[in-house]
Amino acid sequence: MKRVTLIVLDSLGIGELPDAESYGDKGADTFGHIVDHMENFNIPNLRKLGFGNIQGAAQGRLAVDTPLGAFGKLKEKSKGKDTITGHWEIAGLYTEVPFKTYPDGFPKDFMKAYEEAIGVETLGNYAASGTEIIEELGPEHETTGKPIIYTSADSVFQIAANTAVIPLKRLYEICEIARKMLVGDVACGRVIARPYIIDEKGNRTRTSERKDYAVSPTGKTVLDHVKAAGKTVYAIGKISDIFNGHGVATSVHTDNNMDGVDKTIEALKQDFEGFIFTNLVDFDSKYGHRRDAIGYGKAIEEFDERIPEIISAMGEEDVLMLCADHGNDPVHAGWDHTREHIPVVVYGKEVKEGTDLGVRESFADIGATISEILNVDKTEIGKSFLSLLKA
Repeated sequence: MKRVTLIVLDSLGIGELPDAESYGDKGADTFGHIVDHMENFNIPNLRKLGFGNIQGAAQGRLAVDTPLGAFGKLKEKSKGKDTITGHWEIAGLYTEVPFKTYPDGFPKDFMKAYEEAIGVETLGNYAASGTEIIEELGPEHETTGKPIIYTSADSVFQIAANTAVIPLKRLYEICEIARKMLVGDVACGRVIARPYIIDEKGNRTRTSERKDYAVSPTGKTVLDHVKAAGKTVYAIGKISDIFNGHGVATSVHTDNNMDGVDKTIEALKQDFEGFIFTNLVDFDSKYGHRRDAIGYGKAIEEFDERIPEIISAMGEEDVLMLCADHGNDPVHAGWDHTREHIPVVVYGKEVKEGTDLGVRESFADIGATISEILNVDKTEIGKSFLSLLKA
């Protein structure tokens, strides 16, 4: 087993965690509720790998008799339910103190200092849906040139702009300024550039040129260990942004889920030893946050159709893992992430078929297992399940 490909199906949670109520997420079940809303839900390849056999997944409605892969679900040990916390824990880091959030907007004195730093006033500065706020404030932004600032239940400072008003290069510059300023008492997990255009139909449409500016990881991750061992870490999608480039050898941008799959297959066809780490963000950004259960379900079906291509590109010693980083239940109140278990499915020619990995205590078990497969230094936390995978 010389290479591991980990694909994060961003936000595809698989049922509430025991402490979900304290996060306002009692009853959350992203996958189960999608299944509830999808008529003739068709994911034969995920089912063959054992996704439907995970304990509690859609109440067992999609289980098969002889799964080809190993399967299980994991609890989040860290405090939080955001992108960075989830990915960092997958990679072997525990977050004790949740990233600071700003449900009432960022402090007035900070905003005043930020506006002075960028040389222009801003609009917004409150928690909102990204698609809704550009409709609400877009006309004023386009008239005045003032960037739109908003946040969410996550620790994020998001800057939306029409690229015909604020060019992309300038948008990235003002994001970089915010990143440098959002420290100390106003610490923030991520600054996110949210460019949009007005399309030929007159609709405000966000583009794929989003860019995340994250804080640096608090310790060494599986990415660092793989890179330090002289192996390749190939990051696809927003992975490099989430880890602020730490441990990454090669990074490629993606336009959407299917582009992410294409680039994962391209990486698999290359000859190197190491770790391919992919994030497919559309599940979260286009469907979870927009509370679109049907669209989410169709996106899962679309991904499912590509699984045979992914498997065909794998080498004899390759291992494929599928997981999520948090939930985003499309039938839950609001538009933010939900505190849920995440699934894990593992497939490879040397992986024991039909292995039930059970309910595991930390997302970090994934990173610990990858470390052991690739024979690199152990992660700070996590318990490897490699022994269970061996035939």
